[in-house]
Amino acid sequence: MEGLLLVACVLLAGLGVWLLVRSAAMRRDAGLPAGRVTYVDTGAWKRTERPLFSNEHMLTGRPDYLVRVREGVVPVEVKSGAAPAQPYEAHILQLAAYCLLVEETEARAVPYGIVKYDDRAFEIEYTPALRAHLLDTLDAMRRGMGARDVGRSHEDPRRCGGCGYRDGCDERLS
Repeated sequence: MEGLLLVACVLLAGLGVWLLVRSAAMRRDAGLPAGRVTYVDTGAWKRTERPLFSNEHMLTGRPDYLVRVREGVVPVEVKSGAAPAQPYEAHILQLAAYCLLVEETEARAVPYGIVKYDDRAFEIEYTPALRAHLLDTLDAMRRGMGARDVGRSHEDPRRCGGCGYRDGCDERLS
């Protein structure tokens, strides 16, 4: 009987170690920093129902993860595909929007955010300059919403080819 109890304890301890190793691997694969995950909006884990919202900036969004670290709350945005040499500006602005939302929600500064691609993660410092660039971009987008004619905002034929408005666009690239 004592031998059976010892085997059961060893098996449970082994299972516990395996679960710890597996959870660390999942965290690393997701690009999450060490800290407590406080918000999840991915299919890999249970989805969070509530988006973040800013009354001041009339902005809403759902970061993939929010992680509470020593310096504050860090948003993590996961992108599919291989990492470019530098993160795309649109991805940086999306991350900055999440930083702004967290800043308002938490009523404290956000130190940085993370853009995680399949093979690499970029830590993006949330600076006053990035915040200002985001707010300028939001203002330009809002002005464009009321305009009768808004020109194409890119020079990328692949992006143009995948656009849902391509058939009716007289500025398409290909």
